[in-house]
Amino acid sequence: MDETTKYPSLEGRSVFITGGATGIGAAMVEAFALQGAKVAFVDLDAESAVSLCARLEEQTGIRPWFQLVDITDTEALQGSITAAVEALGPLQALVNNAANDNRHSPAEVTTRSWRDCMAINLDAAFFATQAAAQLMAAQNHGGSVINLSSINALLGPTNMPGYVTAKAGVVGMTKALARDYGESQIRVNAILPGWVVTDRQLDTWLTPEAEADWMKQVALKERLQPSEVANLALFLAADDSRMITGQSFTIDGGRT
Repeated sequence: MDETTKYPSLEGRSVFITGGATGIGAAMVEAFALQGAKVAFVDLDAESAVSLCARLEEQTGIRPWFQLVDITDTEALQGSITAAVEALGPLQALVNNAANDNRHSPAEVTTRSWRDCMAINLDAAFFATQAAAQLMAAQNHGGSVINLSSINALLGPTNMPGYVTAKAGVVGMTKALARDYGESQIRVNAILPGWVVTDRQLDTWLTPEAEADWMKQVALKERLQPSEVANLALFLAADDSRMITGQSFTIDGGRT
């Protein structure tokens, strides 16, 4: 992270991140913390979250704010955003990162599993934004909302009908909310990552065979790291991107 661009406008800025304990989310917590931002995040993995907080406190002298929250519980999710603002001050950036990319064939999908998929991958992003935007508007200083979608919304791979639908919905929601919140100087953008090499992917789906096939399809023959997605989020949260809203940014090594 030492070579990451320094964004002066992020120093002291309050940022809230969902799903920040591991993977891309943890990379974002770290990236914002190293910029001097005041970082709050929620997750269900308390062990990983506490370890991350301790490590960053040692590195930066400031401990990120963490709360154990199930993001599908809208009341708890929105309440945690309010609690973070009370602890850290006015909210200036929200990163809707939390997701679950489990695989299911269309025949395996039930009414319950479909709703659960939407709740995690789409609904939580909307309701977090709803709460955050209300606070940002009341504070009268604008803000930035960054939604994590996926290139799967563009490619439509097999056995992921719910996830693909939800991530396509995130793109549409981003466009709609950018219009709704523009008068309050709240920017809303989306990031569409490709196959990011996280521990979950390595443990579950990123086999040597699958990775070899992926490398045949990308222009840049390197692994996409969580920190590289986090670097894009830094730009979208900083004042450097103050006139960018309603946009979707793909970071996939040239796959799409």
